[in-house]
Amino acid sequence: MKLYQYQMTQTQADFQLVESEMPALAPGQALVQVAGCGVCHTDISFWHHGVRTKKELPLTLGHEISGTVVDGPEHLLGQAVIIPAVLPCGECELCQMGRSNICQNQLMPGNDFHGGFASHIAVPSRFLCPVPKSLLGTYPLERLSVVADAISTPYQVIEKAELQPGDFAIVIGVGGVGVYGALLAKIKGAKVLAIDIDDQKLANAMKHGVDATLNSRDKDIKAIKAEVKEIAKSLGAPKYAWKIFEISGTAPGQELAFNLITFASTMSVVGFTMAKPDVRLSNLMAFDAKLIGTWGCKPELYANVLALIDSGRLEIGNFVETFQMSQINQVFQNTLAHKYSKRSVMVPDFN
Repeated sequence: MKLYQYQMTQTQADFQLVESEMPALAPGQALVQVAGCGVCHTDISFWHHGVRTKKELPLTLGHEISGTVVDGPEHLLGQAVIIPAVLPCGECELCQMGRSNICQNQLMPGNDFHGGFASHIAVPSRFLCPVPKSLLGTYPLERLSVVADAISTPYQVIEKAELQPGDFAIVIGVGGVGVYGALLAKIKGAKVLAIDIDDQKLANAMKHGVDATLNSRDKDIKAIKAEVKEIAKSLGAPKYAWKIFEISGTAPGQELAFNLITFASTMSVVGFTMAKPDVRLSNLMAFDAKLIGTWGCKPELYANVLALIDSGRLEIGNFVETFQMSQINQVFQNTLAHKYSKRSVMVPDFN
């Protein structure tokens, strides 16, 4: 049996298909046959925007992975699993503090070692998340790959922000990650406003349950703030303590999110950008507000996300589009050009 991988040899270059022998497993590792691997903004940053990977190139990207264990610990053989996008050590001080998502010994597929745009991947087995058989009757395993990042990341930050029923949740950027943030906030019982510059994404969010939408394209921040206040009033949402989730990963999105902070607000930074927005940090003092970040999702929360999907409360089918992995170069180009409104998942087609 051969291992097939699409490797990045240099930035802004096509991925190359490489055939090699299967890796020998180290103690505590499992070999997972990849069912699907999602294309994330982080992958685009590595491939196009010059963000450095921890492992030197050539490297197989991809950290949003589902698959089946075909070698490794006996109790996992044949098990359908989600591979956490951040694999902690489980032993260090941060892990013991319940902050395993920022474990300084963590390993990230497609960054620290070869990732999921491949036929198989060797990973530490300790934190693999089993997929309930009942869920596999609803969704193909490849589509569940989005749990590894696109869904679990906003799930964790919503928990960190202590979102409560009746809160006013403002989600800025409702693309492949943000739309799940909006839906999860709604499941939590919040009044949810989705803000984006794409009418199609906003319509999709509205169709699936958010309370209101706002297209911020070509509007200044003062005008947007006035509209947000009116929307909050029309929804019967609180005037204060807004929960703001910046998921666009853009400087304008971050500046807008910061300027929407009001008394007792919590702003959560989820999207990543290399840009440096211009904000006045003293607003946090004046409004007695909180600004929090998030990194991935600790593996301990993955089962909660799968349970939400399994119960039918969180629907994912309309937000995922699959492609054959041999189309990876075109899919990355189209993703860079913002041609997709759904999360792209690459499915191996080597045979």
